[in-house]
Amino acid sequence: MMKMSIGQTIEIIYLDKAGKITQRKIEVNGIRDGRIRATCLTTGAPRVFLAASVLSWQPAQERRHA
Repeated sequence: MMKMSIGQTIEIIYLDKAGKITQRKIEVNGIRDGRIRATCLTTGAPRVFLAASVLSWQPAQERRHA
């Protein structure tokens, strides 16, 4: 099982409180009490995600410039 860490950029599939499933790329700022504090890299906004609502995650793929 992978372990996310502070400062890591990850991609998540998340079930929000309205029941909508979204995919986001985030930078993890902190993990505590079942909550993940992060910066959403799409909007640049700080967000808090419930760890129990993260359906899947993986380290973000870096974009390669040609």
